[in-house]
Formats: sequence, structure tokens, C-alpha cells
Amino acid sequence: MSETQRVNQPGREEGVVRAGAHPVEHERPEDWGWHGETGKKGRIGAWFAVFAMLTYLLGNHEGRMEDLWIVGIALGMVLILVWDIRRRKNAWRSR
Repeated sequence: MSETQRVNQPGREEGVVRAGAHPVEHERPEDWGWHGETGKKGRIGAWFAVFAMLTYLLGNHEGRMEDLWIVGIALGMVLILVWDIRRRKNAWRSR
């Protein structure tokens, strides 16, 4: 078994590392698989989610309070998607 030692890491909790190794000082988001945006498939999926939310309006429920919430959330999603379309249109590097 290898021995370990405790080390102080700036801005983080105390770390445990193997003897002779040094702790990770900075982790980039790319190291964990996050590269920024979801891309075209993510935007298509978001529009599908809006459509799926609006299908919840069909059914045999009698109260209309849930309809207001569904329409409000779907409207919020549409506003975000339209804002994203406008942002991409004016971006210098849109995908």
C-alpha cells in the first residue's frame, strides 16, 4: 500500500494525496467534459420540451390553475430560446 499525506489546498478543503504526488491546483471545465453550450441538438431538444409542455394542456383536468403554470413556464422557455436565437445571430462566433 502506498502512503498518503494531507496537504492544504488554496481555496479548497484539505486534500489527501499519495506520497510524492502533488494535489490538483486548478481543474478546467473541459477536464470534466463541459465545453460550453449544448449545440444544435440541445436547442432542438429545448423546442421539443416546449411542445411537450404544451401537450399537458390536453386532458381531463378541471382546474385551470395548472394551465396557467404550464403556459407560463412554456412562455419563459420560448423567451429564452428566442433570446438565444437573437444572441447567436449577432454573435461573432455562432454555431
